[in-house]
Amino acid sequence: MLNKSKSKGTLFYVIGASGVGKDSLLHYARQKLASDPVVFAHRYITRPVELNGENHVQLSTKEFSNRLNRGCFKFHWHSHDLDYGIGTEVDTWLNEGLNVVMNGSRGYLSTAIEKHPGLVPLLIQVDTHLLRERLINRGRETLEQIDQRIQRAQDFTDLQAPNMQIIENNSELAVAGDELVKLLKTQG
Repeated sequence: MLNKSKSKGTLFYVIGASGVGKDSLLHYARQKLASDPVVFAHRYITRPVELNGENHVQLSTKEFSNRLNRGCFKFHWHSHDLDYGIGTEVDTWLNEGLNVVMNGSRGYLSTAIEKHPGLVPLLIQVDTHLLRERLINRGRETLEQIDQRIQRAQDFTDLQAPNMQIIENNSELAVAGDELVKLLKTQG
């Protein structure tokens, strides 16, 4: 049951290039904020679940289309041959006064702001040499694909939006992680 006396929560839209440490930072913050009025939205993705990857809900293309056609997504986008969605349950949580954290897309940011003008974009950044090292160590892509990812990351270096917060993730996880936790607790 919705409690109308509470103020609305804040929607945090976490973005950054592949390899900057978004998943690690979100996992860190999720553990630190387990008892706080902060919830982390799962993404619905047409990609198999990986043991070391993002904690998402896997949907087939048909399942995704069915949910999309029935209005089950607050946000949805297509990237790297995959469909991504964030469910409408986010609005319920926000109306309950909870801060909501979602893993977004840099390319979808302007659309997300149009649909939810008060959202707070959190851009995670890392130095280029460190990004290259992380992508190589991850072992998912060829060197050519890594170069393409780095170029794409550089294409977004001047990304700007209202309320944008930037977190540099160039050292130990706890440094950027604690900065993220502080932002998620103090906004709203």
